[in-house]
Amino acid sequence: MSNLFSGPGPDAVFAAALAEGRFMLQQCDDCKKHVFYPRVLCPHCGSPKLAWQPASGQGTVYSTTVVRRKPEQGGDYNVALVDLHEGPRMMSRVEGVAPAEVKIGMRVRAKVVNDDGVGLVVFEVEDTK
Repeated sequence: MSNLFSGPGPDAVFAAALAEGRFMLQQCDDCKKHVFYPRVLCPHCGSPKLAWQPASGQGTVYSTTVVRRKPEQGGDYNVALVDLHEGPRMMSRVEGVAPAEVKIGMRVRAKVVNDDGVGLVVFEVEDTK
């Protein structure tokens, strides 16, 4: 039997993909469900057979809040829970609109940004035109 813990851990694989500008999700080979955050075992069925797949990037805002900061500290920003098209929910932020303009049900699209050398997944409002 192979060692589940050989090689880089799932967090390191996810971070390396983000560093390359790619947003990847794990998908279970047994139950076919997608997984986020990166794991060693499928939380749905317990299988160790998790494969990396490119994420569609599509999502819908499930919940949002505005974090208030003084302007000299960078100003207000939003924190959103986004339901990904593939099924998992992740916490991030929606950029390109005022924090208070982010609404539940808003369709968004992921993008990978570099934040001081670290790849992060953020979202932008999806153009509905």
